[in-house]
Amino acid sequence: QVQLVESGGGLVQPGGSLRLSCAASGGTFSRYEMGWFRQAPGKEREFVAAISRSGGATYYADSVKGRFTISRDNGKNTVYLEMNSLKPEDTAVYYCAADTSPGIAIRGHEYDYWGQGTQVTVSS
Repeated sequence: QVQLVESGGGLVQPGGSLRLSCAASGGTFSRYEMGWFRQAPGKEREFVAAISRSGGATYYADSVKGRFTISRDNGKNTVYLEMNSLKPEDTAVYYCAADTSPGIAIRGHEYDYWGQGTQVTVSS
């Protein structure tokens, strides 16, 4: 069983930055494709970014491309989401997820394990 714990959320002004972390335990982290999703109040969960097992491939939603960067440290069993130029519409609960099947996935149902989420609020 894999446990995922997100951290790093908070309140930030528009144009600011945050770095989210997701620490994994209970499995072999380097065998999982990892992703970040978010869900705003009253909206469906949406894909944000994903990274391959080695970190050599990444994929982003159009809405965050050029502003967000996903990375991972397999030695620390951690995946990160660096968020820059934040906008009010980025406000959401952010979740990390692990996919045990090979290949980057962008649909939530393809992921097997989920964290509890961390709140990101972008407001002046």
